[in-house]
Amino acid sequence: MKLGRPARRAFLVVHVVASAAWLGLTFGLLALGVTAATATSPVAVEAAVRGMRLFADRLLLPLALLTLVSGVVLALGTPWGLARHRWVYTKFWLTLGTTVATLFALRPGVNAAVAAVAAGRPLPDAGDVLFGPVVSLSAYVFMTVLSLLKPWGLTRRGRRLRERPSAAPLPGGS
Repeated sequence: MKLGRPARRAFLVVHVVASAAWLGLTFGLLALGVTAATATSPVAVEAAVRGMRLFADRLLLPLALLTLVSGVVLALGTPWGLARHRWVYTKFWLTLGTTVATLFALRPGVNAAVAAVAAGRPLPDAGDVLFGPVVSLSAYVFMTVLSLLKPWGLTRRGRRLRERPSAAPLPGGS
């Protein structure tokens, strides 16, 4: 399946905007996490973790899924392919991993922090509000660098596809 030029451009815009929004949102999460971890006022701590929960529950997962889906469509609908170039393959797995981590690690950690602070207890562990954004931010910056530099060349599959004569039939096809 190959995307036509208008569709490819539309998906590229969606992918770049969603990725940039995900990156920016993570900066916001980190700022709120630092505030929650360092504030001396219980009101400031509660406001910061509630803001984090709003970001994590309402915005992060939709942006993560939009980034993942638009990236897969672009990979499959363009000559880059999903498993032809190492940088695309690496970005796919990092995007999938950070999406899963958002769902199963970041959100529960933030929700636990909100529950504790709302009950009048101190922030249970600053790591709950700092670790996720720091790891995510590192991954997103790395993926941005991969998108710009496109390092490492072809995968084994990509080399095989490049070496195959274009007139040769595909395995299992006619």
